Amino acid sequence: MIVSEIFRSLQGEGKNQGRACTFIRLVGCNLRCAWCDTPYAREGGEEMSVGEVLDRVWLLRGTHICITGGEPLLQREEVLKLLEKFRHHGYTVEIETNGTCDFRDMQPYASICMDVKCPSSGEKSDLSLLPYITPRDCVKFVVADEDDLLYARAVMSRCEIRGEVFISPVEGVDYRAVADYIVEENLPARFQVQLHKILGIK
Repeated sequence: MIVSEIFRSLQGEGKNQGRACTFIRLVGCNLRCAWCDTPYAREGGEEMSVGEVLDRVWLLRGTHICITGGEPLLQREEVLKLLEKFRHHGYTVEIETNGTCDFRDMQPYASICMDVKCPSSGEKSDLSLLPYITPRDCVKFVVADEDDLLYARAVMSRCEIRGEVFISPVEGVDYRAVADYIVEENLPARFQVQLHKILGIK
């Protein structure tokens, strides 16, 4: 598999926010989101075997893993092999995905954090995957303006989402306005700031 980086940090988003975590960032993405904070992961990287990734993760210690990108599910076969190994060794794994690739074959091994792309991102997610989100998974809307909030509300109203839902303002957006909207519209979602941006970490 082609790996951009493997590192330890705090999880900045989703249901595991604030948890110490080992990140495996894979190279390649099929989207060009306006708010992407890891454009360097679109290309380059290092070719690594599943065994080499396992060795690097073991050296960093910790039992919680986040496989991210780019879009990690573009390397589907390699990710599945890695997930099987992680389960064998007792790791807890989360996959961050942009919602354009089917994740159902990953769910026996990992929880899913699906980032539903809002209009300001300039991209789209596959909303037909939302019914397959389970209570152990989560969904995230990164919002920049009122149109994004209206879109998130519309998606939540017409799609069954059984996992927890988070609304995260883009860095620099008026946090209070987003929080007020969630309260006023009684949205079935949790307000969440991007912790890694606030702390200045990966």
